[in-house]
Amino acid sequence: MAVVIKYVVERNGVERMTFTSKKDADAYDKMLDIAESMEQMLEKIDVALSEQQVETLALEIAKNKELFMSALKGNKAPAEKAAKEKKADTNKAENVTDIKQA
Repeated sequence: MAVVIKYVVERNGVERMTFTSKKDADAYDKMLDIAESMEQMLEKIDVALSEQQVETLALEIAKNKELFMSALKGNKAPAEKAAKEKKADTNKAENVTDIKQA
């Protein structure tokens, strides 16, 4: 019999994600904290967004906080770097799929 330790991130009584690493669980929890703060800020902005759109936008900002922080500082290079990384990630995913199919 194996013993498995799981770290569960829970928000408002809802289980959001389960991790086997405390470090990963803490990082995800912090990202959710950032997203929650962003939601509160976005709700104050006079833009016609639905509640779901605000939640989705806040979560994406939190996931990509380094890019947004850099862009807010006036740096243009991070957007180009992000595009290259996204393309590299897509290529990696395609390679993994190819390996599994072989």
